Amino acid sequence: MTRGHEDLVRRAAPLFEKLLVGIAESPGKRPLFTLNERIEIAREVLCDIPNIEIVGFDTLLIHFVRECGAKVILRGLRAASDFEYEFQMAGMNRSLCPDIETVFMTPSDQFMFVSATMIREIARFGGDVGKFVHPSVVQHLMGKNLDL
Repeated sequence: MTRGHEDLVRRAAPLFEKLLVGIAESPGKRPLFTLNERIEIAREVLCDIPNIEIVGFDTLLIHFVRECGAKVILRGLRAASDFEYEFQMAGMNRSLCPDIETVFMTPSDQFMFVSATMIREIARFGGDVGKFVHPSVVQHLMGKNLDL
C-alpha cells in the first residue's frame, strides 16, 4: 500500500457513510505480499479511519461490489495511461452491472507519480522508500526478499 493509496482512502472516507476497501487477489500480477499480508498492511495503515472496512476478494471486481451491496466503485487515476485502462474497465463493469457507478479521484499532487512498482524497485536497490509508504509498510518490506 503506497502513500497514494492511503491518500485516496483518507480523502474518500468523508465522502461516504461507509467505505469498503477491496483488495484483489490479482493472480495475473506478481505482488510482493500475499493477499492476507496486504489486508494486514492496509488495516495497520488505515486503522484510525472509523468508517472503513478492508476486505480481500478473488472474483471479478464488479461481482465483489455487487455481493457487498455497494453502489459505487472508487478508482484512483494518476496519469493518462491510467485513464485509458480505467475507462475501459468502467465501461465493461457498467455493461455487466449497470446499477453500479465508477467514480474517479486523482491523487494529491505529491503522490501523482508514486507507484507500487517503482517503490518495489527503489527498495530492491536499497533506496529509502519512507516518503512513499507508511512506516508499517517499510517494516513489512524489511522482512521480504526483494530479489524478484
